[in-house]
Amino acid sequence: MEFREVLRRRRMVRHYSDEPLAPEVVERIVGSALRAPSAGYAQGWAFLVLTEPADRARFWRVAPTRAERSPTMPNAPLVVVPLAHKSAYLERYAEADKGWEDRAEARWPAPYWFVDTGMASLLMLLSAVDEGLGACFFAIMPNELGPFRAEFGVPDEYAPVGAITVGHRAPGLPPQSDRVRDRRREPDQVVHAGQWGRRG
Repeated sequence: MEFREVLRRRRMVRHYSDEPLAPEVVERIVGSALRAPSAGYAQGWAFLVLTEPADRARFWRVAPTRAERSPTMPNAPLVVVPLAHKSAYLERYAEADKGWEDRAEARWPAPYWFVDTGMASLLMLLSAVDEGLGACFFAIMPNELGPFRAEFGVPDEYAPVGAITVGHRAPGLPPQSDRVRDRRREPDQVVHAGQWGRRG
């Protein structure tokens, strides 16, 4: 699929059939995350990949909010939880070629452990579209984080940035609503050419 077409088709899909995914498709989608950029090549991320029905059922049991709103989401045969590892960045930038020996978090203009894990997540979303599949990124709610960590043994130093479902779109998926289309901001509302407030 042409990259422009991947971008055009990307949307958050919340309705799935229970059609399975081939293991090599899962491998390609998850593997694409490892191609994301990362500050200092710290690669401060990890990915909890859930493909077995029992494991996915455990996930929805401890993080039910999204499924309560979209009952066919648990049909998705792949759930990935991207996790950010802040210490990997603090340690990397304390090395000799970076020189921030104090490991001070205040030196960072933005929390790049979240930025980079977010970019890795986006690559998985785009890869799913390229495979002809639907995908959705959604939050694991604050009250769900404790049960999620306990259920899957996630160490405290790894912070979930959300979760991703991937699967075949359910038959009869409704078209994007006019409400969503009407809310899409035009380039001249968000692009500033050379000076804030100057339109291209």
